[in-house]
Amino acid sequence: MNELLKQLAVCIERGKINKASPFPPDMKEQDGADELTKRALEEGFTPETILNQALMIGMKRIGDKYEAGKAFIPDMLISAKAMNAAMVHLRPYFESGAVELKGTFVIGTVKGDLHDIGKNIVRMVLTGAGWKVVDLGVNVTAEKFLENVEANPGCMVGMSALLTTTMVNMEGINKAIKEKFPETKVFVGGAPLSQKFSDQIGADGYFPDPNKLTKYLDTII
Repeated sequence: MNELLKQLAVCIERGKINKASPFPPDMKEQDGADELTKRALEEGFTPETILNQALMIGMKRIGDKYEAGKAFIPDMLISAKAMNAAMVHLRPYFESGAVELKGTFVIGTVKGDLHDIGKNIVRMVLTGAGWKVVDLGVNVTAEKFLENVEANPGCMVGMSALLTTTMVNMEGINKAIKEKFPETKVFVGGAPLSQKFSDQIGADGYFPDPNKLTKYLDTII
C-alpha cells in the first residue's frame, strides 16, 4: 500500500483528526485525516482509492478491535470524527455521482429517544464503507421514516434506541414501513435490544455494533 494511504488509515484507526488535534498524544503535531485526505486528492488518488484503501481499512481495524473488546465507544467516536474530517473532502465526489455508492441507508433514533451516539457511529462507519447515509436525527416518527423511504427508493432502514421505554416504538414504525414498503429491509440496534426483540417486532435483523452490520450488508447487496 502507498505510504500516504497507510498513514491515512492509521489516522482513522487512531482518531487523529487534524494537525491541531492533541489526540492521540503520540501523534501530536502530525498531519491528521483532514490534511492527508486533501493531500491524497492533490496527488491524484481517486476518491474510490482513498475510501477503499485508507478510510475503510482504518474503520475496519477499529471496528475489529471493538468487536474483540480491545476498543471501546470513545475509541469508535474519535475514529468517527477522523472519518468525518476525511469525508469533508470526499463528499462532493459522492454527491455529484462521480463515485458509485453501494446503496442508501436511512437511519434515525426512534420517537421519544434523544440519544444519538450509537447512531452517529453507525452513520460514519457506513459512510466510510461506501454507503449514502440519510441521517434523520433523533426522536424520529414513523411518518418521517416513511417520507424518507419514499424519497429514497430501494433504501434500507436502521432504527436506534437506547432506552427500554423507547425501543417499544420500533414495532409500530417497522410495521408502518413494512405495510407501505414491504420490500424494505429494516434493521435495529441499541444497548437494550437483542435478536429476539428484532424477531418479535418483525425487523430484518439486530446488530450490536456497526462493524457486524456493515459486513452483513455487503452480503446482501
